[in-house]
Amino acid sequence: MIMGGICTRACAFCNVATGMPNALDRDEPASVGRAVAKMGLSHVVITSVDRDDLPDGGAQHFVETIRAIRASAPGTTIEILTPDFLRKPGALETVVAARPDVFNHNLETVPSNYLTVRPGARYFHSIRLLQRVKELDPTIFTKSGIMVGLGEERNEVLQLMDDLRTADVDFLTIGQYLQPTRKHHAVIRYVTPEEFKSFETVGYTKGFLVVASSPLTRSSHHAGEDFEKLKAARLARPSVAA
Repeated sequence: MIMGGICTRACAFCNVATGMPNALDRDEPASVGRAVAKMGLSHVVITSVDRDDLPDGGAQHFVETIRAIRASAPGTTIEILTPDFLRKPGALETVVAARPDVFNHNLETVPSNYLTVRPGARYFHSIRLLQRVKELDPTIFTKSGIMVGLGEERNEVLQLMDDLRTADVDFLTIGQYLQPTRKHHAVIRYVTPEEFKSFETVGYTKGFLVVASSPLTRSSHHAGEDFEKLKAARLARPSVAA
């Protein structure tokens, strides 16, 4: 996670500290690049807190981190898990131009939950962000994820899948929400393994290249293995941009 440990938003599911973040560490991208090379990572996921205090939402810092990894570890594939860069003109275009291998932006939950679960974000802005990535560079894999157990209805999850496929998103993750502390949003229910399997099956029928759906699925869990699945699934589907 880059850009510090203090987030400018206060989502009801997240246990990251909220407040005014510290100034960016300008040496951080180079440090990340060196660390990736030293650990010999074949695939790396770079994420961040929300940085609404910055004019570009931290977009350039993502770019510099991608470039530093490519310089220090050219064989490493890069997945980024970004904020929504809300109302930051040109931020998304800047990041896409750095050509990460996977662009991940999580919806987190269905739109009816946004006011209580993700109040600082807008559902259709996030959908449009993912769609715009594909418009700018169809070769970049796009990915999004949600948590279930927050009071959503099944039909809402299926509609969310349709919205993501309309945006040409390649990869969907679905996992069980777990309450970090008593002050966070309560778990409304625990979704059964059978329901997770059903979501996976439906997701594939709707056209996702990869669907990871289980109680313990997390956005970046097994990301390297799933990247290999993405590449194989694209090759097996000639109509998808290569």
